[in-house]
Amino acid sequence: MGHSSGNRHVRGSAAPAQRSRGANLNYDHNVDGEYELFECRMDGSVLWCGASRLARVRGDLRTLVDATNKEYFAMRPRTGELVFPAEAPAIGQHVFQIAYTQNLCKERARLLRRLGYGVLSVIGNNVAKALLTAIQSCADGITFFMIGHAAPQPTRKEMVDWVRPRYPKSKILVLNPPNQETPGADYNVLHNGPELWLPIVTRTDSRSLVA
Repeated sequence: MGHSSGNRHVRGSAAPAQRSRGANLNYDHNVDGEYELFECRMDGSVLWCGASRLARVRGDLRTLVDATNKEYFAMRPRTGELVFPAEAPAIGQHVFQIAYTQNLCKERARLLRRLGYGVLSVIGNNVAKALLTAIQSCADGITFFMIGHAAPQPTRKEMVDWVRPRYPKSKILVLNPPNQETPGADYNVLHNGPELWLPIVTRTDSRSLVA
């Protein structure tokens, strides 16, 4: 991989993203159509780890996710376009998942990615807020927010209330324990496996989400 000097910035972030020398992706410097690749860190910050071109950016993201079991996204600096990891063929919908347990987070992400959805996942509200603040100016393409069940209802509602004014065009789906709902969500779904929430995601046309 080639490297440039200095730190890379995500537009909208208060702090520069640090560079990583651990990735192994080849790319040409300063060319039109180039996407920056970022690792999502546990504290909500992002780590720049290289760049890719349009023809291979999704494959490069999948390679990084499979090799490291971490979360990554790509951004095209010229336009602010985001790309989340998805398996081919990608269908153009981006899902941002806020979960509260690692295992369920990864299971849901794998399922959605296999169906062609671009998915970016984090654990916990504070990490979600930090990352979403960093990418907010270029995150209009997030069509769905999915909030996990394994936190108290006030914690889930706090995330809904934070997301709603910042991403008014996006839909919010909250998974809940039995006999609970989270006010403000577009969809409240009982947490009982993907058979209840997956049809909501798959039947919602992405064009209607961003109209």
